[in-house]
Amino acid sequence: MTHPVALPAMEVAPRARPSNYPPEFAVRMAGRVKRALGDVFGLRNFGVNLTELAPGAASALHHMHSRQDEFIFMLEGRLVLVTGDGDETLLQPGDCAGFPAGGPAHHLENREAEAARYLELGDRTEGDEVSYPADDLVAVSAGSGWLFRHKDGRSY
Repeated sequence: MTHPVALPAMEVAPRARPSNYPPEFAVRMAGRVKRALGDVFGLRNFGVNLTELAPGAASALHHMHSRQDEFIFMLEGRLVLVTGDGDETLLQPGDCAGFPAGGPAHHLENREAEAARYLELGDRTEGDEVSYPADDLVAVSAGSGWLFRHKDGRSY
């Protein structure tokens, strides 16, 4: 497959499926649009998403990765970064944040009246597990995607 060398980011189609979460959690991602920029170029070792959050939308469930690192860079708008047990930091264009594997749980919220956009970068380390402290959910990386389970091990 031939990949482009360059292209306008907004020409990359949004993901067809807005969330990989089980349906009862996926509905909480309403207002989030991701454009998988890294996939368009055939990147295999890390992912790059251009993510837009509408007013009232969240980036993800409150989560932390066991093996993967994450980094975000604000492009437009204002978002609240919620970390740990509820600490909050306002992010504006030009701000960035990083989340090492095993670091604090985190997510972003758009509490403003306008949409916000940011770049999201993450590695694709095998064997990653994601924990969701506020929800009965655990995700395990499984080659072709994620397996979601309850915290007691039952599948969704």
